[in-house]
Amino acid sequence: MSTVIDGSASVTINNGAVLGITSGTAVASTSGVSVDFNSIPSWAKRITVMLSGVSTSGTSNIMVQLGDSGGVETTSYTSVVSAGAGAYSNTTGFMLTGVLAAALSRNGHIVITLVGSNVWVASSINANSDTTYTTSVGAGNKTLSDTLTQVRITTVNGTDTFDAGSINIMYEG
Repeated sequence: MSTVIDGSASVTINNGAVLGITSGTAVASTSGVSVDFNSIPSWAKRITVMLSGVSTSGTSNIMVQLGDSGGVETTSYTSVVSAGAGAYSNTTGFMLTGVLAAALSRNGHIVITLVGSNVWVASSINANSDTTYTTSVGAGNKTLSDTLTQVRITTVNGTDTFDAGSINIMYEG
């Protein structure tokens, strides 16, 4: 078994996995109906999606969807988020927020972890910027048909557009 330590704060082992945390490049979430992060390496076992000041044009919940070589999967998620006095469920992605006003920005993250055999579990915590500072806490699971290669951040209705903030990811082996 070979191990390479190259001074980059990570270690590469013989199966090509990089042990350490790899940060993506933050993407401005100021237009469009989704933000995609592609080319996630096959050795990734945990992915963190981070939102900073993210706002949308409407009130649809923000969610994260997973994808493999066949594309982003939009069915068979188990996802629940609690926000304030309400709880919301979804089967088209991991919800990050409860019902919100368009003017609010969201800050927080979702951690998506591989259980095994393409089964992923998620947990999230996010806060809104309004004067009540509502916090959303969520969890869920999803079985992909193949190895995860991409993550999409969008809204449940698929039509609200992003209009402020930034989104980034980190992944680790």
